[in-house]
Amino acid sequence: MGSSDSKLNFRKAVIQLTTKTQPVEATDDAFWDQFWADSNTTVQDVFALVPAAEIRAVREESPSNLATLCYKGVEKLVQGAESGCPTERDKQVVLNCTRILTRILPYIFEDQDWRGFFWSTVPGAGRAGEDDLDEDDGARPLAESLLLAIADLLFCPDFTVHSHKRSPDSVENMQTIDSCEYIWEAGVGFAQSPPLNYIHDLNRAELLRLLLTCFSEAMYLPPSSDNSILNPWVTFFCSTENRHTLPLFTSLLNVVCAYDPVGFGIPYNHLLFSDYREQLVEQAVQILIVSLEHDGGAPQRTTSPSSIEEQEFAGPENLFVNYLSRIHREEDFDFVLKGLARLLTNPLTQTYLPNSTKKIQFHQELLVLFWKLCDFNKKFLFFVLKSSDVLDVLVPILYYLNDARADLSRVGLMHIGVFILLLLSGERNFGVRLNKPFSLNVPMDIPVFTGTHADLLIVVFHKIVTTGHQRLQPLFDCLLTIIVNVSPYLKSLSMVAANKLLHLLEAFSTNWFLFSAAQNHHLVFFLLEAFNNIIQYQFDGNCNLVYAIIRKRNVFHQLANLPSDPASIQKALQKKRKIPDVISRTSSQETVSMEGSHPAVPAEPGTLKTSLVAIPGIDKLTEKSQVSEDGTMVSVPKTNPVHAAHPEHSAAAGTSDTESNSGRDNEDVFYTEAEMERRRLSCASSASYWAPTPEWVLSWKCKLPLQTIMRLLQVLVPQVEKICIDKGLTDESEILKFLQHGTLVGLLPVPHPILIRKYQANAGTAMWFRTYMWGVVYLRNVDPPIWYDTDVRLFEIQRM
Repeated sequence: MGSSDSKLNFRKAVIQLTTKTQPVEATDDAFWDQFWADSNTTVQDVFALVPAAEIRAVREESPSNLATLCYKGVEKLVQGAESGCPTERDKQVVLNCTRILTRILPYIFEDQDWRGFFWSTVPGAGRAGEDDLDEDDGARPLAESLLLAIADLLFCPDFTVHSHKRSPDSVENMQTIDSCEYIWEAGVGFAQSPPLNYIHDLNRAELLRLLLTCFSEAMYLPPSSDNSILNPWVTFFCSTENRHTLPLFTSLLNVVCAYDPVGFGIPYNHLLFSDYREQLVEQAVQILIVSLEHDGGAPQRTTSPSSIEEQEFAGPENLFVNYLSRIHREEDFDFVLKGLARLLTNPLTQTYLPNSTKKIQFHQELLVLFWKLCDFNKKFLFFVLKSSDVLDVLVPILYYLNDARADLSRVGLMHIGVFILLLLSGERNFGVRLNKPFSLNVPMDIPVFTGTHADLLIVVFHKIVTTGHQRLQPLFDCLLTIIVNVSPYLKSLSMVAANKLLHLLEAFSTNWFLFSAAQNHHLVFFLLEAFNNIIQYQFDGNCNLVYAIIRKRNVFHQLANLPSDPASIQKALQKKRKIPDVISRTSSQETVSMEGSHPAVPAEPGTLKTSLVAIPGIDKLTEKSQVSEDGTMVSVPKTNPVHAAHPEHSAAAGTSDTESNSGRDNEDVFYTEAEMERRRLSCASSASYWAPTPEWVLSWKCKLPLQTIMRLLQVLVPQVEKICIDKGLTDESEILKFLQHGTLVGLLPVPHPILIRKYQANAGTAMWFRTYMWGVVYLRNVDPPIWYDTDVRLFEIQRM
């Protein structure tokens, strides 16, 4: 009965607030206490009892009352942080204020005139230790008071952390407490694992939800190419002003990486009891990814004299980024990598009892966290690649890519997976690790094969290209760049993978495909480059690929004799209109799929998705490095095309012609995918629409790197044909045996230098990550729906 009474009283208070036309004084405690002192309302209750329309009405019609509600709510949190919430009632007040502020903040952010409200100073709210100064000089902006109170409350004994009290009568002073002794979980930099307490986990999750809501102001600003504009909430919270940054960063990271959703391995255990830790882990990983934002060092920032002394510990001013970049102990790297791999692999685990193990849903956030770890901490990246542990991350990423390929609502997941693989493929060790045999039984709808992790990667990429959603076409360049980057290190491709690569070449080298878009020929260059790398550097173990090339030799001859006269170009383009989708139609023969797999399916009708900004072209995403003889990488200077907008004039650097700029790369304006599509269609209908010309075809046809393959065919085809005639062979295993023992030493052209395209960060990818990350956070927080139906501007929300 008490619960329904408190809800009724709470609702009455909300109605009073919305109907009062006169400002209510801040000193009227009897009125304001109704919101937090007497009620026992959950966060879901608060969202139901405080409707959006009423918050907006108060904001428009009695702004001073909304301002006072926010101020009083923050004041209660500050008081709770100072006192340490000694009584149950104090704890309840803090939780109620937390829930109300979580509900209201998005409506503050959506109105431009209100956005500065929390950064204005409130008289009397003095900075710590400055109370004896003139009050207004030392006044803190409301946002700072709120963030510091949340940080303090996250290390509040008996509320969010285990108490270290020696005796029941002693009191722990919140001002002098050393929060490094209260880190939430063992792991990086902390050895003790405190006892599990689900009440503490719930309270932490409530405070982290409010913190995430504070950080979400970023959602209400449109995408911008100015990457130095930082989120003021994140900047302050992760600065030296917050004395808890180190223990909090460590707590969040350790809670995520130590989490084991399967628990003791008892089937159906997740149905028997609630896992309060999972909710905390989800909030923790979301706080980590949105607070690890970095403006690339921001050299344009002016340094105040006081911060110059601090430059010795160098690195970013955002302390979360700073701490992340400075983790260096092998055991810490091992803990983080094993934890992330365990969680990423969780949705792949198969059991004979259906639904008997818990499956986590926050794999997208984990992928962003893994990305940031590799991006900000190069020692971690090298640790990941030092052993075959990297494959424990690779396999789940390939599983997600394969599973999401037909689902438009998961295009963002496809991109982050491909970006991670592009980053890893820039390192030699990644290619080397891929040679490890693949023996797991992962439920993927791909052909069963016997081979290595490289074969798995190629088979999945082939599946994405041939049966993925058409909106994935911008990723084809990235997928093939990854294959080119690893190709010099692949010792032995299986027959399945070799056939898939040849099938891709066959599909991409049809005349209509080559002539139907200005960049399509790049895909052929990438594949030829990959074949050349394998032939020149790994010929001995790759008889399957050599055999596949011999079998499909007509594809290479057709490329060498590609027609460039106007009549042939027109004929090819007319053929295209008759065959809408030759890549999927010519899909190579499929065999039995892996056990337990399901076909990739499109999004359910009604699924929500958030829009993304378009990614830059591959030449903006990567920079070329040449591998020198001692194995070190030397950067290749970029050639600067004179007429970047006209690919026919662009000079290619190195051995390939994949660097011509697509028109969209020359703009620093950010378009959503939908806008890109509209622009493409309007270009198509306007007079400036691109059309292939004989000069354009000749400009790149003469650069096709066919010499190595043509020489191979010239030497081996007559030998293979002779064997077949002499021995009457029709069995391919005999031909493979011959190729296996054959050699082309001294017969091939001089090996070309290995060219690696390494991922490089830029404003375009930084903005893509911001929109993707906040889109994930928006869609994953549905209970309560924190941002639903507010005027978000960073992305569009679309219903499938």
